[in-house]
Amino acid sequence: MSTMTPRVDPTNRAQAQAWDGTEGGYWATHADRFDLALARYQPAFHAAAGIGAADRVLDVGCGTGLTTRAAARAAPAGEALGVDLSSRMIEVARERAAADGVGNARFAQADVQVHPFADGEFDAVISRTGAMFFGRPDVAFANLDRALRPGGRLTLLTWQAAASNEWIVAFARDLAGTGPPPSPPHRPGPFSLSDPDHVRALLEGAGFTDVALDGVAEPEVYGRDADDALAFVLGLLGWMLSDLGPAERDRRTAALRATLAAHEGPDGVTLDSAAWLVTARRM
Repeated sequence: MSTMTPRVDPTNRAQAQAWDGTEGGYWATHADRFDLALARYQPAFHAAAGIGAADRVLDVGCGTGLTTRAAARAAPAGEALGVDLSSRMIEVARERAAADGVGNARFAQADVQVHPFADGEFDAVISRTGAMFFGRPDVAFANLDRALRPGGRLTLLTWQAAASNEWIVAFARDLAGTGPPPSPPHRPGPFSLSDPDHVRALLEGAGFTDVALDGVAEPEVYGRDADDALAFVLGLLGWMLSDLGPAERDRRTAALRATLAAHEGPDGVTLDSAAWLVTARRM
């Protein structure tokens, strides 16, 4: 794949600006923190992917590459290609694969909604919380279906509805003063694939079969203690306070710190989360 700036579909331009801008930069800088937050989901996600020793794997929205490296290690006679809209995260992913000696992990900046993969290029497509941001998910999943060989496997981890995720309920309440955000199925965002009926219809319409969703729930780790977690969350979501006066900003920051302190435990600050483990096959 080319190292040139990738083609981005017009419906994904806002996502590209965010992920190849400050948001992606924050994720790249705090790669270990984000990987730790999702660490308890990784064993079930990796097992569901069922990667074989000679498989060719595509990792969609690979971020800084932990899931790509895991796939590559599981396929020593194959390879794993991680793609993401964030050039900074791709850079970190390459550095980490080289440092770990995972030579069959490759990375490229790409919009999988429009990237011209070869027909049947992959045995497996995986995406851990990276497939919810397509402007046209029907087009993106059809492209991924085409990129899989017949019988090839798709494995996704996507969030369940916001109301089922304690972390976003708490952050929205304390920082924005609102309830959890809605889960619109036709707008890109963390909860766009939270409705099982919508996911089944979307994947079956793209050509997949044997679509299954299994509910999984794990705590997410946000920091060593309340102050550590507060700095991390504010770095990610502090924009929610940007239009407020100093007194209200301080009040909401204090409310968030109190919430985080109430969730301190032996594993650090943890908040509950719930996701779907989605599996499907290309016909």
